[in-house]
Amino acid sequence: MRNGCCICCNDTSIEEAPLAADRPVAERAAGLADELVDHRFKALPPDAEGLGALAAERRNLFTDGFTTPVLALSAESVEHNLALLETYAERHGLAFAPHGKTSMSPQLFARQLAHGAWGITAAVPHQARVYRAYGIRRIFLANELVDAVALRWLAGELDRDPDFRFVCYVDSVRGVELMDEALRAADASRPVDVVVELGAGEGARTGARTEADCAAVADAVAATGTLRLVGVAGYEGEVPEASGERVREWLRRLVALAVGFDRAGRFDAAVAAGEEIVISAGGSAWFDAVADVFADVPDLSGAVLKLLRSGAYVSHDDVHYRHLTPFNRVPEEGALQPAFRLWAQVVSRPSPEQAFLNAGKRDAAYDLDLPQAQVVRSGRDGTVRPATGVTVSGLSDQHTWVRTEPGTELEVGDWVGMGLSHPCTSFDKWQLIPLVAADGTVTDYIRTFF
Repeated sequence: MRNGCCICCNDTSIEEAPLAADRPVAERAAGLADELVDHRFKALPPDAEGLGALAAERRNLFTDGFTTPVLALSAESVEHNLALLETYAERHGLAFAPHGKTSMSPQLFARQLAHGAWGITAAVPHQARVYRAYGIRRIFLANELVDAVALRWLAGELDRDPDFRFVCYVDSVRGVELMDEALRAADASRPVDVVVELGAGEGARTGARTEADCAAVADAVAATGTLRLVGVAGYEGEVPEASGERVREWLRRLVALAVGFDRAGRFDAAVAAGEEIVISAGGSAWFDAVADVFADVPDLSGAVLKLLRSGAYVSHDDVHYRHLTPFNRVPEEGALQPAFRLWAQVVSRPSPEQAFLNAGKRDAAYDLDLPQAQVVRSGRDGTVRPATGVTVSGLSDQHTWVRTEPGTELEVGDWVGMGLSHPCTSFDKWQLIPLVAADGTVTDYIRTFF
């Protein structure tokens, strides 16, 4: 894998001209090799120069100049996870548009696409802009887009690149009106493809709550000349009091909505234009249920794109998703591997029961669970041992609070390796993340754009 380039230093307005549309994503991601390594990036060696040269040096994370705290991604686990979801999607006849909000890394997007992804999912316009800057040809925006400036930018992207495919949610008549107004003002020449979002239930997140509400939104789309209905979608992770049966019940409603829309001719314009009918769901907790229900989608008037959107799989984690992953329910299909490890040093040992590390809320995800101490690397001789008797009890801005059991061997200068919970709020704290092989060799640097 080659490195990815930076767009932030020369960022302009939302209506900036895109890069040449025919450059592949991996090629555009190669530009980061020329980026200067300096004070902007946490933990990287102070004597480093360009990223390409630094990657070529293949330094050791522990002995070649990195400072703590430092977040590392396991090279082997990332590759394992990419391959596993590719195989899973193929086995179940699913297309895959992993949610890019997890990593916001064009380098990882390139690898996901190389592992069979149909496209990349986004949540907000900024993310779509990053994707387009790196040549992503297919974007699924899992939100209703009503920002007039963003819609003007989108219209320009669609006009400039006939190969660009964009799909987004609609879930309200008012939202459709705002989209139509903005696109007409922008003189959009191509219709924006939309899917009606079915809400997961009362009190859930976004989405039209009933089938009648969905039909009203579809009618509003049909009345415009700027939007084209291509399918239905939603997010099963918001089903109230979610269980396997409740989630499957909602997914069956989603499929039935698509069937009803098709019979009513609501997808005729899309099918006539050669587009697939999109049925999309799938976060990181229930994609086994999505696979089960989508396996029974009946024949429709056009080809059907069964689109899964899970994103956290690329790094997985050691707490939240480790408990939630569907692979716990279907172990015969494989298992994801946690890829993150945050290394911090013991900087204070004020008592036999307490220690403090030099990482904190600025470095570690803490919105769902605290980090988990896993291993200790001796500051004296580099030997590694399990973090037996070491427990993370809290986080300050720049400190990790640690409790130690009586007799626990831990001293100032030791490195503590911690597993994290929630990939989305781990990636977003680091602009450059070393990709590290099992022997400690840093093989690459993952650039993020949050």
